[in-house]
Amino acid sequence: MKAAVYEGKENIVIRDVAQPKLEDGEVLLKIHACSVCGTDLRTYRHGDAKIKPPRILGHEFCGEVVESRAGRDVKIAVGDRVVMYIVLACGTCRYCKAGRPNLCTNRTTMAYHHDGAFAPYLKVPAKAVANGQLFKVSGDISSAEMSLAEPLGCVINAHSRLGVGLKDTVVVIGAGPIGVMHALVSRLQGAQKVYLLDTAENRLKIAQRFDLDGYATVKADLSHREQIKEWTDGFGPDVVIVACSVAAAQADALEIAGKGARVEFFGGLPKTKPTAELNTNHLHYKELLVSGSYSEKMTDFQAAYALIQSGRFPAKKVITHTLPLDRINESFTLMETGEALKVCILPQD
Repeated sequence: MKAAVYEGKENIVIRDVAQPKLEDGEVLLKIHACSVCGTDLRTYRHGDAKIKPPRILGHEFCGEVVESRAGRDVKIAVGDRVVMYIVLACGTCRYCKAGRPNLCTNRTTMAYHHDGAFAPYLKVPAKAVANGQLFKVSGDISSAEMSLAEPLGCVINAHSRLGVGLKDTVVVIGAGPIGVMHALVSRLQGAQKVYLLDTAENRLKIAQRFDLDGYATVKADLSHREQIKEWTDGFGPDVVIVACSVAAAQADALEIAGKGARVEFFGGLPKTKPTAELNTNHLHYKELLVSGSYSEKMTDFQAAYALIQSGRFPAKKVITHTLPLDRINESFTLMETGEALKVCILPQD
């Protein structure tokens, strides 16, 4: 079969690889759709110490079970369309026992330690099958839309601590797909107002399709801060979510946050420069609560899967481009230029 194989930095090639062969307990998926993550772009440009090439990337996917060597007690069968919780946790470390498998010290992950879904077929490890990490998709919702369950689950993981509700005004910094998802989840949770910021006007223009309460371009003259004051009657937002990997955005979040606000640093900074210069007096004098989040728990993924299935999350609007597998490298340019919000690869085309 033809697969997109990561060979190293800026080197993803389409080449023939053997179709996966199953062992006991495993399941084979025919991949219908696999969306491109910002992590895929970062890996392509800069590499990732956790990924040893050659490796097939792609961890946001939906596919059909075409072969199964799972036991009779497994509820997934040939012909089912499924999505997958991609973290394979050990189940025995202190974090797993505390219900936080995303922080498992022994975790492996699809597309990092196991081949991913930028290919026509993917083998699901027996451990994941037995642990109930495949979720059956019902109805006629598209596989492309369902591929967003994985990133949406990561967003929901962050929101499980933010507690956005009916009393809150939310500002999201970063108008990429993750930022948009944060804004949409905030609105679904009942936020009074949701505003979106970015340095790139073309990203904000795409995001206007979601009819949020306001959009502002982040500028060097800091005029966006005055806009936020105007939006919030001078008090500042109750929740600020940094959905980009930019140190200046993290610093900005503390500046614009209102008193008693919750601040979420969702995007990790580059490994080559993982520090930000923050005015921590804001933590003290404004009594801010600052949190971060990493990956997702299976309960977060299940919630995301159910939300997309319900039709209440506008997944179709989030996906702006679909490409066949042999054009996967174009997706990175579309993402970097801001022309695309979310690109989905269709390996069967």
